[in-house]
Amino acid sequence: MQRAGCHGTPHKEEALTQPAPASSQPPVESGAYRPGYELAAERILEYIVREQLAPGARLPTEKDLAETLELSRAVVREAVKILSAVGRLSVQKGRGIFVAAQDDESIWRDHLARFLPADLRQVDALFEFRLLIESNGADMAARRATPVQVKAIRQAALETAEAAARGDVEAFTDADSDFHGHIGKASANMFLSAMVDSARRLQVQTFTIGMAGTVGGSLAVAGEQHEAIAEAIGSGDPELARRLMAEHIEMTADQYQSTIQRRIRDHTAA
Repeated sequence: MQRAGCHGTPHKEEALTQPAPASSQPPVESGAYRPGYELAAERILEYIVREQLAPGARLPTEKDLAETLELSRAVVREAVKILSAVGRLSVQKGRGIFVAAQDDESIWRDHLARFLPADLRQVDALFEFRLLIESNGADMAARRATPVQVKAIRQAALETAEAAARGDVEAFTDADSDFHGHIGKASANMFLSAMVDSARRLQVQTFTIGMAGTVGGSLAVAGEQHEAIAEAIGSGDPELARRLMAEHIEMTADQYQSTIQRRIRDHTAA
């Protein structure tokens, strides 16, 4: 490319290469046309995540949102309509734009509210769900966990073993939730991690109600299994981590079922 002349006037070739003025439309990837409102909708969702806006939180006005995202108001208005139609935003006349509560969240809350921690059929279903989710989670964690995450998993596993040795059920339950939760996060999959957390909340109910007073060998074995799973994840062995997690959940399920069945028999005999 030729340099500008002595008076700073660019030559014709250079003038043709000057960048075009900034546009209020979001950039379009080369070779793939996307309507402006689609890209604007994407930016609005990114804004919600970046600002950590929870369901029910109020967004800026269309004018302020357009300025913040450097978009035209027309494009933002169309994007808001689209996001409202698909259930991500709630536009309330005279009040503003809000992050919408998701229907699937309310459905999940309904299931949580109806869960019976001593109902064998529901407990079976919970363990089936955990087996699917957490065995895959352990596999993924073995492939993706950072050194900091591995340390947290190992520490939680150790705490479960120590709590079991002391016969401290409350400490075991807390450390057990931490252990499984850390593995869920180490999977680096936000959906899997969220499902693990939800299942753990139900599991705590089952443990507290269905297994109350049951300590001893079952917790000791679980603590040992936790440490073995932690080592498999730490050594980066996904197949071993998956197998050990599956064995752990299946053993725990057997213990829960046996305990609940025994209590049902005792209650019936009384």
